[in-house]
Amino acid sequence: MENIQLIIASEKDIPDLTRVMTSAFDDDACMHLGEDKGGPPGYDDGEFFRKWMLGYDESIGYKIIAENIVIGGCIVWVLPTGENFLGTMFVDPAFQNKGVGTQTWQFIEATYPETKSWTLGTPKWAVRNHYFYENKCGFTKVGEQLDEEEGMMVYMYKKEIEQPKAT
Repeated sequence: MENIQLIIASEKDIPDLTRVMTSAFDDDACMHLGEDKGGPPGYDDGEFFRKWMLGYDESIGYKIIAENIVIGGCIVWVLPTGENFLGTMFVDPAFQNKGVGTQTWQFIEATYPETKSWTLGTPKWAVRNHYFYENKCGFTKVGEQLDEEEGMMVYMYKKEIEQPKAT
């Protein structure tokens, strides 16, 4: 898909982001777990964004726009150490498998060139995510940990960013 835009999100974008996140996460839960619903606490009522996008100085939320509508979003944590964290990335199921996620990741890397590494966690059962992060974005699985809040195993991924050598 061509012509997507990533724009910093604000509180007024929470309803659209929540609608798309709910659709994306519920689609994954249905596909991988056989359940109608599934996502982190607050994913379907806006509280996820109020907490993780607006609740911390280091977090920056983006809305992904195509055809003048919100089709996805992401939240990044940009830390002073340069060891940054991808908190979430999601795309409306109707727009998946069209390059939106790859373009979004390319935007994130280009927007934060001082980054030394990116880390993220994704559910063990989210097989499509594993493939995407490893094969499309260049991450390496570095471990597993129990997410006690959600009661599930999470795969941790990391991508070291090679910094240009000073001349």
